[in-house]
Amino acid sequence: MTIHWTQEAQKRYEDYYEDLFSLLKVDSVRDDSQASAEAPVGPGPKKALETFLAMAERDGFKTANIDNIAGRVEFGQGDEVLGILAHVDVVPVDKYWETDPFNPVIKDGKLYARGASDDKGPLMAAYYALKIIKDLELPVSKRVHFIVGTDEESDWKCMDRYFEAEVKPDFGFSPDAEFPIINGEKGQYTSHLSFTPFSGDLVSFEGGQRENMVPAEAKAYLAHLDLDQVKGAAEVFHKDHPAASLAVEEADQGQILVACEGKAAHAMDPSQGENAATYLALFLQGLSDDLAKNTFVNFTANLLHEDFYGQNLGFAHHDEVMGDLTLNPGVFAPEGSNLRVTLNMRVPQGISYEEIGQVLDKLGQDYDFSREDGQSNKPPHYVPADDPLVTTLLDVYEKYTGEIGQEKVIGGGTYGRLFERGVAFGALFPDSPDTMHQANEFARLKDLEKAMAIYAEAIYRLIK
Repeated sequence: MTIHWTQEAQKRYEDYYEDLFSLLKVDSVRDDSQASAEAPVGPGPKKALETFLAMAERDGFKTANIDNIAGRVEFGQGDEVLGILAHVDVVPVDKYWETDPFNPVIKDGKLYARGASDDKGPLMAAYYALKIIKDLELPVSKRVHFIVGTDEESDWKCMDRYFEAEVKPDFGFSPDAEFPIINGEKGQYTSHLSFTPFSGDLVSFEGGQRENMVPAEAKAYLAHLDLDQVKGAAEVFHKDHPAASLAVEEADQGQILVACEGKAAHAMDPSQGENAATYLALFLQGLSDDLAKNTFVNFTANLLHEDFYGQNLGFAHHDEVMGDLTLNPGVFAPEGSNLRVTLNMRVPQGISYEEIGQVLDKLGQDYDFSREDGQSNKPPHYVPADDPLVTTLLDVYEKYTGEIGQEKVIGGGTYGRLFERGVAFGALFPDSPDTMHQANEFARLKDLEKAMAIYAEAIYRLIK
């Protein structure tokens, strides 16, 4: 029996986009301020999960809702279980969007919405791929657990809770990265630096929304300085550093507000962004003798600014398979009377988190900060290139693209790492623009449509 997977996908495009639009319209940013027992990471992610599971129930799948924080769609029969893991939560949005991020818009063959690329568009493409197999009543010898999380963009509470109570699949993939395949992921290590209260010219400093995003905005309040002098310095600074946009205005109690705008990007490659917080520190350093002596300002401007690989800090590392360690200073936020700086690192095999921590502890003595590790650090992950899971997925990719499929390691983190034999598979193609975690996120329609056919044949080959 010959199955024309692309033709089967084409029959379902209209329904696919209708369902995808419904899911994209749900603002599913984690919101701890509204979290409750009924909505563990906020009402938005819960609503998105319920929306997806309702679609699967409509289509005749058996579903399960695990405490409104994770869900499962089931298909097939057999002893082995293929896991497909995706997520309905999205990262926050900022003011740089040109459209409503939760009102999907198609322009020039591109679907603009938060989650179009990460991960609602690929999630629904993989779901419709499974639906094709179900609709055609094809014989299978394995089960499929399509598992959906609500907290992938934060600390993965959803998967922690899911696997406390549910069976872990034997192998699987996550449609939450890029083709041809991601069979290796760097470790994820977060360290929080706590600086003591400011005195003198710097009153406060903050920037960034999430540790896995390059801060697009930052602001500082200053005292004892002349407003015109600061405005003049900002004009000169912008000429020398056009990537950073500064706004200076008078604030209450004679203080001065300095706001900096940069460019957001995914923390797995911080060189693609412009860190507003480190640019702001670099600007502050030149305003006065007091600011030039401030240990926080010095540390941020001299060591963190554009130190994408940990070279200034002293723990740069390269691995032949996994590549370079990367460093993202993602959040600068008040913590009581202190300032907390969160460093998010993507770490290849060959260097331990203990070694990195020791270097930071030594720097803490020099720059007057204390340090603690994050609570959700993850080790590096790798599935060998000759594993049947990897070879099968690459073979399908090659069939549909005509391109040679090769293994790849990334700095991002996907649910694929949750299985010993777990990988990420699509939905970005090698020539796809990557707008994940950025303003005006989009997915090309042709990519989502081709991914649906690829997923359908790949899933069937893995379970038939």
